[in-house]
Amino acid sequence: MPTPRRIGLSLDYHRLYKHHSEVYAGIQRYANERDWLTVVDDWVGETLATSPRGRRAYDGAIARVDAGQLAMVDATAAAGIPLVNVLAASPARDRLPAVFPDYEQAGRLRAEHLLSRGLRHFAFLSTMDQAAYQSQASGFMATVAAAGSTVSLLDLSATWDDTLPHYRQNMARFQKWMDGWELPIGVGAINDNFARNVAQLAHERGWRTPEDVAIVGGLNEEKICETARPTLSSVEFGFERIGYEAARLLETLMDEADAARARRKKSLLGRKSLSPLADPIQITLPPIGVVVRESTDFFAANDDIVAKAHAFIAAQCHTRLEVNEVAAKLCVSPRTLQNRFTEVLRRTVGEEIRRVRLEKAKRELTSSDRSVHEIAIRAGFSCNTRMTEAFKREMGVTPRQYRKQRKIQRSME
Repeated sequence: MPTPRRIGLSLDYHRLYKHHSEVYAGIQRYANERDWLTVVDDWVGETLATSPRGRRAYDGAIARVDAGQLAMVDATAAAGIPLVNVLAASPARDRLPAVFPDYEQAGRLRAEHLLSRGLRHFAFLSTMDQAAYQSQASGFMATVAAAGSTVSLLDLSATWDDTLPHYRQNMARFQKWMDGWELPIGVGAINDNFARNVAQLAHERGWRTPEDVAIVGGLNEEKICETARPTLSSVEFGFERIGYEAARLLETLMDEADAARARRKKSLLGRKSLSPLADPIQITLPPIGVVVRESTDFFAANDDIVAKAHAFIAAQCHTRLEVNEVAAKLCVSPRTLQNRFTEVLRRTVGEEIRRVRLEKAKRELTSSDRSVHEIAIRAGFSCNTRMTEAFKREMGVTPRQYRKQRKIQRSME
């Protein structure tokens, strides 16, 4: 029986953040499928440096390579083992193979979700000291700009509440920022704690959530999102997939390293250490989507007819719904309904029906194991072909491709 591969993991696992523990869970799932032995070791570099000559402590490593772990980069290269990075803010980002979420897409998802609620005023709360946060803000603002609106951005430092004077200073900035809002407004927050702060301050002002202030956070920390009142909508990144795909990438790199060692041994030539990768493989994975909770569970429209029509469409999208049927339900002519939708939402009734169906199908594809055919029928598409056409037109992928991108495969390909 071959000796199991030993994998060193340096993931700040002890901090128990969801995105840390889920990366670990994804790696461990892949490791279990491959019968690897994983070792949680925040000092992988030092472990390798003190390993007995000719006996590598690990066959590969996966790490959040932050500023304090840069020695690990040189230590793994010297030991001739591959290292996969899962920290987007790593100072060694450009030098290492890596797997990250598509952070810009996460920003776009927030904006698209709030726009779909009929909102026309927007704000975004972030710390802009890291590329991942900047990308999310950029995606949010670009999507809102494409819809003809602007974003009020507040940049708080990561240490905004570390000391009482600093907290008071930043709370004053926070309040001044909110003073300039025009309600109703859609607010994107870089994380769920920021989203909770927005909801709390809105409540203190007598503003309603979501009717006056609709809020979407990030990271989908369930203990925050589901216990807050109102509960908070948030972007689910799917960090378990990040860990799983990082382990898959590591296996490819370990196989390549083993083959290179075999060639060197055969020829008795060549260096023992790994050369820095000129163009390391870096994989970005799209977020799973927005988990909708009370903080955005409404439709903002000053037009009562449009609001009622949207509620009816959302409830009946699984049926063979037509524009005439929606108009009849509201006792208005189809022409009147179309004109109201075009004026308020800048899209037709038919486009709104297709958008709601597509949103329902996307949720089902990522959150259930139902067949594509069953999901198509449940979402209101007449057949698989119609749903596939809609996905290709709007997303550039088929429903199966969309599901595969956002769910870890349960069996090896």
